[in-house]
Amino acid sequence: MEKQQPQAPAAGRDTLVVHRFRHATDIQIRFNDVDSFGHVNNNAYFEYYDLGKERYLNEVLNSDFRQQEIVPVIANINANFIRPIFHTDHIEVETAIVHVGNKSFTLVQQAVNKDTGTVHCQCTTVMVCFDTATQTAREIPATFRKAIEEYEADNLKTES
Repeated sequence: MEKQQPQAPAAGRDTLVVHRFRHATDIQIRFNDVDSFGHVNNNAYFEYYDLGKERYLNEVLNSDFRQQEIVPVIANINANFIRPIFHTDHIEVETAIVHVGNKSFTLVQQAVNKDTGTVHCQCTTVMVCFDTATQTAREIPATFRKAIEEYEADNLKTES
């Protein structure tokens, strides 16, 4: 699903600029995601973002990371909580890669109400390619880089 995304400022911070999100993952809000205030607890958002990341990486990179020596791992993650999500909301997580370096890449994600288009939260994650045998950071495999560059041509900033 390809959408143009208007961006709303997030609590005094600069808006994350993505020309388009081509990848979206439907989220099932579970009863235990809702806290005593009646909205989805902030910890659940990171689970939603993990679901979006996993699906995006499996589909775009076409790779089963359980069978790879070099895998992407989270090095840094930040979220801007804009509006609460409630149990009855229909949410999807949109995901895009906006920067590719030598050993790392940056994902931007947002939790969006499918009925209204309202952005509830935005997240930025830096992922580092990690060699499971040597336990060290490694360069992004050429197959990963090519797949990302082809899929995210409109969004991507790369290092030479």
